[in-house]
Amino acid sequence: MSATDSAKARRFPWITTVLAAVAIALLLALGTWQVQRLAWKEALIETIDSRIASAPKPLAAIEAMHAEGGDVDYQPAQATGRFLHGSERHFFATFQGQSGWYVYTPLELADGRALFVNRGFVPYDRKDAATRAEGQVAGDVVVTGLARNALAAKPSSLLPDNEPANNIYYWKDLGGMASSAGLDAASVLPFFLDAGPAPNPGGYPAGGVTMIEMPNSHLQYAVTWYGLALALTGVFAVWLARWRRARMAGDPASRP
Repeated sequence: MSATDSAKARRFPWITTVLAAVAIALLLALGTWQVQRLAWKEALIETIDSRIASAPKPLAAIEAMHAEGGDVDYQPAQATGRFLHGSERHFFATFQGQSGWYVYTPLELADGRALFVNRGFVPYDRKDAATRAEGQVAGDVVVTGLARNALAAKPSSLLPDNEPANNIYYWKDLGGMASSAGLDAASVLPFFLDAGPAPNPGGYPAGGVTMIEMPNSHLQYAVTWYGLALALTGVFAVWLARWRRARMAGDPASRP
C-alpha cells in the first residue's frame, strides 16, 4: 500500500458519519413529532367524546359560544325552523362505501336568518330532490344534531374547486354556498348543523353521517420512525466497526 493509500485508510469517514447523524436526528425528530401528534389526537378524541355525550344545547347557546370565540365543533345542538328545500346544496361524499351526496339545506329560523343543516346522505342518482320527494318535509321542524365549524378556506390544494353553477361542492365554503343559494351571507349563521340519525320520510336523506371515530395511528408512526432511527444507528455502528478493522488490517502502525 502506498503512503497516499495508507493516509486515506487512516482518515476518519467524517462525511459518512455526519450524514448518518443527520439522518438519525431527522428520524428521531419525526418520531417525536408523532408522539406530540398522538397526545394532540388523544386530547381531541377525549374532547369530542365528552361533547357528544352532553345534552343538546339551544341554538342561541351555540351562537353565544361561537361569538365569544369558542369552538362549537361537535357540540350537540337543537334548532327549530322550516327547510328551504329549493336552496339545498350538494356536497360530494362517500358514506358506508357508497358514493353520493350530503344534502345541505338552509333552515329558516323564526327571526328570518338561516342555518345550513347537513340533513344527511343520498345516493349519487338521488341528487335531484324529485327522486326523494317524501323526504322534503314541509312546515316547522325541530332538528337535533351536532354543530360543525365552517372552513375559512379550501383545506387542501388536492381538493377540486367547488362548482356552484352545478351545485357540486367538495369543501364546505359557507359563504359560497349561501351566495349560490340566493341567501344573504350576513343572515346565515357562521356554522353548520349535522342532523342526527332520526329517520326522514322515505329514508332520504339518511342522517347521522358525522364522522365521530377518528383514525389514530400516531403511535405506530412514532414506533416506525424510532425503529428506523435505531436500525440506522445499528447499521452505522456495524459499518464503522468494519471500517476500523479494515483500517487496522491495512495499516500495521495502527495494530496493537
